[in-house]
This record gives sequence, structure tokens and C-alpha cells, in this order.
Amino acid sequence: MRTVQFSRYGPPSVMEVGEAPEPQAGPGTVRIAVRASGFTPADAYVRSGRLKDMMAIGFPYRTGFDAAGVVDQVAEGVTDTAVGDEVFGMTTTRARGANSDSAVLTSWARKPAAWSWPEAGGAAGSVETSTRVLDRLRVGASDTVLVQGAAGAVGTVAVQLAAARGARVIGTASEHNHDFLRSMGATPTTYGEGIVERVRALAPDGVDAVFDCAGGSLPDLITIAGDATRVVTIADFMNAAAYNVHLSHGAPADEEGKTIGPAADPLAVHGLALAAELADRGKLRIPIAGAFLLEDASAAHELSESGHARGKIVFLNE
Repeated sequence: MRTVQFSRYGPPSVMEVGEAPEPQAGPGTVRIAVRASGFTPADAYVRSGRLKDMMAIGFPYRTGFDAAGVVDQVAEGVTDTAVGDEVFGMTTTRARGANSDSAVLTSWARKPAAWSWPEAGGAAGSVETSTRVLDRLRVGASDTVLVQGAAGAVGTVAVQLAAARGARVIGTASEHNHDFLRSMGATPTTYGEGIVERVRALAPDGVDAVFDCAGGSLPDLITIAGDATRVVTIADFMNAAAYNVHLSHGAPADEEGKTIGPAADPLAVHGLALAAELADRGKLRIPIAGAFLLEDASAAHELSESGHARGKIVFLNE
């Protein structure tokens, strides 16, 4: 089967489509014929070599974490899904390889009728990450949440999921994205110098939690939240530890930091199922920043690194 990969660190041009054996579903998993899959920003960090001192990888490195498609193999232990079902879901960060013709999902839910294949293909990673972070921050009704980088792939989903919990959401983005954020349910403001004063003007009673999807502003975000424990970042890999801010990324992990699958993490499955329900009620959409064929993976990485992607970048299988 075709799979998106890179065989050395470098710029987006090192991305290629290679051949790999078709995966087989193991206990508690399903395999899908992929119709669409999501671009994962962390893959660009890994590809560039910026994280090579933090994580060891082998080459070729296959990319992709979330995907949607039609189930064509159901393994032992799966009782609620059948061959032919349309689903969306994710692999573990360790397995990856979802940007392929076939993928084994370790966590999944039915594809909402309200979502196109590109939307479903790019949903699971953002939904799981946002749900995990909002849970960690204990975001609920009457809370005020700041989402830094609210127009991106995870930010747009975090805004909508926080709003669905009854929270008031303030989101940062460039001014040309402010109407877009309002349509997502957020009160917009700009990021950068002066953010502390701008957020305080919008939330004079304070901010209960900060979800950083952009990176680069941890001191200001801690000031806004009033405590580093009320800030979670998925973007500031280099500075999180220095500021005692929790860094959250990838698939769910156990207390020792080892990636776990859905059989041990029913909350991940629940989060995807809830997202599907919200989508059917018109309460959750997945904005698409760009859709690319597998062969155009380098262009997808270039769009991500441009900093101008509004929503999720996805790959299409044709």
C-alpha cells in the first residue's frame, strides 16, 4: 500500500510516498480503507529535526495519527463495529502511519452524517487532544477559557468543545480570523505584545484556564491564568518544563508516559463518540485549511509551516 513518509530530516521536500505492507488489525482494533486522514503538526517538527534530541525515531518515518474510512477488517474483541461501517478515529502515536491507503485504528467512533470525509479524516486527533486538555484543566460551565492559537486545527475544535461544556471562550488569532472565531463561539482578540491587558479587558473577573495551541508566550499566559498549573501547552516543546507548564501532546498515556490504546482508555472512545453527537446536532465542525493527495505531502507541510492554515490540513485518498 501507499504511505506518506520521510527517510531523513530536512525541509518539506523530503516527504515522499513509499510502499509498506498492509497492516493487520490486532485484538481490540479495526482496519479501515482510508478515505481521508489528518496532517499532524508534530510530524513537521519531527521531520525538521527540531525534536531529534528529545525523541529517537527510525527511518523511514511514517506520518499520520487520525483517519476516516470504511472498516474492512474487525479483530477479536470488537463487538460494536462491523465490516462496511464508516468510522473516524486514530492510531497510537507509537504506531502512526495513518496517512496511508489502509490504517489500523485503536480508537474510533461512527462517522457523523454531517461531516464530509475530509472533516472526519481530520477530526480525531484534534478532538482527542482538546478533550484531554479540557479535562485536565477541569473546564466546565461558567468557566472562562483562553485558547491561544484558536484558529488552528486543534484550536478551532477546542473552542467548540469548551463552548459545548458551557464555558465562555476567548480565542487569539490574527485580526482577519476574528469573524471566523466568532462563528466558532469564541470572543476574539489578537496575540502578541499586550495580550495580558487585552484579555483582562475582556475578562475582568479573570481567566480560569489557558489552552496554548500556538507556543511562544508562556510567561504571559501564566500571568493571565494566575498559576502555571492552569496552563496546558501542546506547542511550546522547548519551554514548558522551564515554566512548570504541563506539555500535552500525542495519544493518551499512562502514569509512566507510555502510550496506551482504547481498550485501556475508554475516555478516548467516549470523547470521539461525544464529538459525533455534537456534529449531528450542528455543534461541532472541522474547518479544512487545505486538502492534498498523498503524493502532495510536501505541499501540506509547506502550508502548515507558513503559519496561515486556518483549520485542519488533510490528505485525500483517491
